[in-house]
Amino acid sequence: MKEIAFSQKFAAGADVSWLPMMEATGFPFRNRNGKPQDCLLTLKEYGLNALRLRAWINPSSHPHSGHCSTEETLAMGLRGQRMGYDIMVDFHYGDTWRDPKNQHKPAAWEHLSFEELLEAVTEYTRGAVAAFLRGGLTPKWVQLGNETNPGLLLPDGGTDNFANLARIYNAGHDAVKAVSPETLTLIHLAEGNDTEFCVNYFDQLERYGCRFDMIGLSYYPWWLNAENRELIGDLGRTLITLPERFGKDVMVVETGGEDEKEQESYDLLVSVLEQCALAPRCKGMFYWEPQGAKTWSGYNLSAWRGDGSPTRAMDAYLRVRQP
Repeated sequence: MKEIAFSQKFAAGADVSWLPMMEATGFPFRNRNGKPQDCLLTLKEYGLNALRLRAWINPSSHPHSGHCSTEETLAMGLRGQRMGYDIMVDFHYGDTWRDPKNQHKPAAWEHLSFEELLEAVTEYTRGAVAAFLRGGLTPKWVQLGNETNPGLLLPDGGTDNFANLARIYNAGHDAVKAVSPETLTLIHLAEGNDTEFCVNYFDQLERYGCRFDMIGLSYYPWWLNAENRELIGDLGRTLITLPERFGKDVMVVETGGEDEKEQESYDLLVSVLEQCALAPRCKGMFYWEPQGAKTWSGYNLSAWRGDGSPTRAMDAYLRVRQP
């Protein structure tokens, strides 16, 4: 098995935000040998060293689209941190899923003026990060929104008004730094293969003095009804172009392939890791919910079988060679 070598520490990671709910409902996690085992320990055995956790403001108790409150994120983050994982917290700035099709305000913020909205972003972000620190969790990274291609907290922070959008990001960034200066902030876009879109987006943010530390990208050929071979070169170009143009490190913070096509998904992950290794300022790759088996979640792009065991796709992580 040919190794994929990195010259500096690389975040080989996964978003595992569903894990506590899966465990609570009795999903039977197993290791590569089919023996019952803590999922986080199994991920460690694959060489993973970072976890990503979403955080919602006033979530429901629905097992798939709820939970992930500040308190629950703290508990899960501490569990991972105690096992030696670096932790990324993904503030969606919503009560449930936020993505390119869903960037409206959380219910409690719907009727705020723009200045009040900025204050709400500041208070929520600062309060959540402070709660993490009080509890003993120091996130290495914090995302300021999730897949914010159209902006966030619409309509106020839409990409038809990058001046407002930059102010929202700045409110989040400054709130993080006020309580945890060492934590790195990210702005996260979907379709990381679309280099031109990404460049134009960050050109506009730079124009309006946006403050942030890193760039996060999603890469999902499946959601674009495309083949990995058609898009992987474009992702590689983005991973090199953005740091060169904006002076920011970059990470692939979401990717994944079909659970039922294990070899194809393995090949996809290997190709993403190879592109990351070729990009001098790419700092990590996170699989989105590899443990989120379709039999439990209904999600097609996990890397886990219904019997609780990981698929062949996870073997891609075994090829990573850290310095």
